[in-house]
Amino acid sequence: MLQIKDLTVIHMKDLRTLFESVSFVINRGDKTALIGEEGDGKSTLIKWIFDPELTEDYADIRGQRMISGERLAYLPQELPERYRDMSVYEFFADDPGFLEMSQEHITDTARSIGISPDICYSDQKMGSLSGGEKVKVQLLRMVLAGPTMMLLDEPSNDLDLDTLSWLEDFINRSDCGVLYISHDETLLENTATCIMHIEQVRKKTVSRFTFKRCGFKEYIADRENRIDSQNRLAFAERREQAIKEEKLRRIQEKVERDQRNVSRQDPHSGRLLKKKMHAVKSMERRFEREGEDMASYYDTEDPMLLFFSDDRHSLPAGKRVADIRIDNLTVPGTGRMLSRDISLSVKGPEKICIIGNNGVGKSTLIKAIFEELKRRSDIRTEYMPQDYGEALPGDLTPLDYLAKTGTREEVTKIMTLLGSLKFTADEMGHRIGDLSGGQRAKLLLLKLSLSDADVLILDEPTRNFSPLSGPVIRRMIRGFNGAVISISHDRKYISEVPDRVLVLDKEGLHET
Repeated sequence: MLQIKDLTVIHMKDLRTLFESVSFVINRGDKTALIGEEGDGKSTLIKWIFDPELTEDYADIRGQRMISGERLAYLPQELPERYRDMSVYEFFADDPGFLEMSQEHITDTARSIGISPDICYSDQKMGSLSGGEKVKVQLLRMVLAGPTMMLLDEPSNDLDLDTLSWLEDFINRSDCGVLYISHDETLLENTATCIMHIEQVRKKTVSRFTFKRCGFKEYIADRENRIDSQNRLAFAERREQAIKEEKLRRIQEKVERDQRNVSRQDPHSGRLLKKKMHAVKSMERRFEREGEDMASYYDTEDPMLLFFSDDRHSLPAGKRVADIRIDNLTVPGTGRMLSRDISLSVKGPEKICIIGNNGVGKSTLIKAIFEELKRRSDIRTEYMPQDYGEALPGDLTPLDYLAKTGTREEVTKIMTLLGSLKFTADEMGHRIGDLSGGQRAKLLLLKLSLSDADVLILDEPTRNFSPLSGPVIRRMIRGFNGAVISISHDRKYISEVPDRVLVLDKEGLHET
């Protein structure tokens, strides 16, 4: 059993409270999904549970962490830098216990989670593995160590559709307690037995924590019902209050009018009106007290607001956007063959999504497409890479990155737009390199929305957005009036956004 009691977390850079007096229990066998908007402290919580020293340099954390003999294992959101140049074998051997394990244990464990045991002895560099391969290798090392509680930070990022199905099965069959962060709505629907929801409401000045033992769909439906019920009650009470106050106002106006008109020769009527006014004032004070006790509207951390302007010109339906021919797609710098005979034609405002197994070369392909299209003078192409560091300067602030002229009007507009994406004033002044993955993704999409692009090249555009923001991103991209060439493993995105879905394999691109 993992028990957290009276946890309070304050982000030291902007003194923002992420958690306040939070308590919860996770038992073995629980599959607890941790959800919330970008920058709300999800990764911080998981890091602290695994090892409080991981958060000492940026968070002030108080509370009790009771592990009760549990053996914790942690999968970080990104492969740590120190492992990138290691071979896969060196990565496994870095765990002292691995060298003492029997070959039978390694083989049985690897096969039990659907991985070839041979991968443990590969000399391939960890940094060169595909996203899915990295996750599988790290999970295998974790499972070999025999954990009883697993903490997984975005394990579904970068996984192909087959590996996502494998991950769902891995989580569901595990005897361990699993606390995991994921932005994949389908994964959450298929695996979660408990939901832990972090929210920052009232412009990120108040934290809210909800823990509920139920599935994801049930939680979302229950949350919407609670919000709707409380808001209807608050509206009804305010409407009733308004009716009472209007009635009281009319009575008060009549009494005041009668007082002005009463004759001094009629002291009896004057006394009665004075008593009546006293009663009116007493009733007014009572209404004020009742108003203080009325149900409040439900404070929510609403999903971000982001869209492409309707004023943008549309690409003509017959405009030839891309006519790509690639004989041999190879890994840059190595010459290793990935695919061949690739052909892609795109016309007008088509939305194309490319899917395929991890390691087949999808990111290499759309990067090559971007390099070709950006040389065109008749269309403007913008690119969102999977690795945000390729496009975002880590030392700049969001304001510095987005501003072109630095005028007061421009800065005000940018601050308003960043605010609509749930950036606080402090976060607008943070280094981009210090922002969460989701915040950096928001920044890139905002940059695209402000551009005059005709074509968007997007590598996993929804991968770092919360389950509540995912629908916003899908509507945004679907509503773009230019062409979109994207890669995604997000099953909601694949079903809702593209006009065409193409599969990349060793023999080229094929219609699904």
